[in-house]
Amino acid sequence: MERTYDETEIRARLAAELPHWYYEDGWIRRKYRTSGWKATLMVVNAIGHLAEAAWHHPDLTVSYAFVIVKLVTHSAKGVTDKDFALAKKIEEVIDWQPGNEGGPLPGTPNHDPRFKYIKYDSVK
Repeated sequence: MERTYDETEIRARLAAELPHWYYEDGWIRRKYRTSGWKATLMVVNAIGHLAEAAWHHPDLTVSYAFVIVKLVTHSAKGVTDKDFALAKKIEEVIDWQPGNEGGPLPGTPNHDPRFKYIKYDSVK
């Protein structure tokens, strides 16, 4: 049986490792805000790829300008290391801002509404 974390442990790990995620009703969750439907679908597809590759599948709530990701390990009836690991990978991919790295990739020109994509919680 996989180790599950209690609420205090979950909240502490989220604060330390995944500050934009929160714990609610037995799940760890994250809301990604987007600029509209096309961006929302790109986020959903990226998460879908990661989940399938990991063989650990979140519940998603999808709307015009946001995606809510919910993770729990159903077989363990709680939050496990699988949930934290997938949340970290999702966060790494969806929150990637190559334009802030100083490398050759310019990143999405979010200052132009024609190309705006993710509404990032913080500028890196």
